[in-house]
Amino acid sequence: MRKVQTIVLIAGLLFSLAASAENTQTREGRNKIEPLPRDLEIQLALSALPLHLRDNATVYVLNLSKGFEVGRKGTNGFHAFVARTGDDSFRGSWPLTEYRDDILYPISFDAAGAKEQMRVFFDAAEMQAKGTPPDELKKIIKDRYKTGYYKAPDRAGVSYMVSPILRTYVNPEESDKVATSNNPHVMYYAPNVSNEDIGGKAPSISFAGHGMIVSGPYPFVIMPGPHGYMIQLLGLTERAAITKEYEEMLGRLCKIKEVWCLPK
Repeated sequence: MRKVQTIVLIAGLLFSLAASAENTQTREGRNKIEPLPRDLEIQLALSALPLHLRDNATVYVLNLSKGFEVGRKGTNGFHAFVARTGDDSFRGSWPLTEYRDDILYPISFDAAGAKEQMRVFFDAAEMQAKGTPPDELKKIIKDRYKTGYYKAPDRAGVSYMVSPILRTYVNPEESDKVATSNNPHVMYYAPNVSNEDIGGKAPSISFAGHGMIVSGPYPFVIMPGPHGYMIQLLGLTERAAITKEYEEMLGRLCKIKEVWCLPK
C-alpha cells in the first residue's frame, strides 16, 4: 500500500513539474520580448520628454514577469516609459496574433494622462506578463474602451513623445503594418474632437525600407473618440537637434536590432 502511495506521489510531482514547464514555455512563447539594458531603457524613456522635465520625472522599467515598475521616483507629475506593446495594438479589427518583439514606444504623460491614458499601457503589460494570449488581450482592452472602464482625462493636458525614435503601427485603424520613424511630436488630449473640428491636415508619409518619414506643419487628430489626441509634429530643426543629442543612444539601439536603425 505504501509503495503504491509513493508511486502516486511521484507521478503527481512529475505531472506538476511538467505542467509548470509547459506553462512557462507557453508564456515565454507568447512573450518574445527581450529586455533592454536598464540604463538604455531609462535613457530611452526620458527621451520622450523635453529637457526641462527629465530630471524630476518618474521613470518606469518593464519587468517581463510583472509589467511596469518604478525605476526612479519623480516629483514633477510627469511619467515616462518605453512601451513594448502600445495602446495602438488594440485599434482596428485586425487580429493580434502575437506579441511583437520589435515595438519601441517611448512615451510620457502628465498627471491627468497618467491617471487615465497610461492605465491602458500598464494593464496590457501586466496581462501580457501573466501569459494572456494576444488575441484575448486585444478583446479585453477593446471591451474596456467600449464599456467606459478607461475614462477620458478629466482636464486638458499633454503627452510628450519627442524621442528621436518610434517603432509601432503605421495606421492601426486599418492594418498591423509597422515601421520605424524619427517623429518627435507632442500629443494634446482631445476627447471627442475630430479633424473636421480643428481643420486638421494629415501629415505627409513616405517609406524607406523598414522606416517611415513623417512631416507636416499642421495639427491633426488620431484615435478620434474619448481617448483621442491632437498631434503637433516638431519642426525639422528641432528634430535634427534631438537626433544629434541622442546619437549614441540611437547607435546602441541599432546594434541591438536592425529594424531599430533610423531610416536614411
